[in-house]
Amino acid sequence: MLKLQNLSKRFETDEVETTALNSINLTINSGEFVAIMGPSGCGKSTLLNTIGMLDSPSDGHYFFKDEDIANYSESSLANIRKQHIGFIFQSFNLIDELNVEENVELALLYHNINKAERKKRVAEVLKKVGIDHRAKHMPSQLSGGQQQRVAVARAVVGKQSVILADEPTGNLDTEHGREVMEMLQQLNKEGTTIIMVTHSPSHAEYASRIVNLLDGQIQPQELKAVV
Repeated sequence: MLKLQNLSKRFETDEVETTALNSINLTINSGEFVAIMGPSGCGKSTLLNTIGMLDSPSDGHYFFKDEDIANYSESSLANIRKQHIGFIFQSFNLIDELNVEENVELALLYHNINKAERKKRVAEVLKKVGIDHRAKHMPSQLSGGQQQRVAVARAVVGKQSVILADEPTGNLDTEHGREVMEMLQQLNKEGTTIIMVTHSPSHAEYASRIVNLLDGQIQPQELKAVV
């Protein structure tokens, strides 16, 4: 599904150049659940943002569905993101002024989908993630685990084939973190490709593969996860 080939990412200022990713070679197949681990500052979020087309590589190639998109324009990348990629963040990023179903429906407003179909999809996905009984509640009326369920629903309501999750359990207690991980695992079993950044070895075990990152480089796969 996606392949990074000799991909590097540098951030430059007037005084210093920082290499966040250094000659990354990584292939992720359709239907995989991949956990990305490593110490703070190793490049995990930069790698996820590059995969999600929020950052463009400085060098190398990025093949998404067999197309090299490394030098695509921002508008072209935005179209690909809209059609294929959903994002889940640590901080939930729900809009306080909108209720649960409105927060989820917002993700469909960028698609050419009529109102009746939007309502149908929202109802289906809220039931799927077990939060349909809270459809009319505001984010402030939900627990952290419930808010993250809404965030997951928003990420998958457009039927995206890839979900990128950046520390999706970072703000949750143990029980709610486990619930979210089980939900992601179920989505993966249903065919969604999931790429997750995490510091938690126990949550990484839900993945089918662990990619260890250190100083912007992928470590040999036989090593245990670096935390």
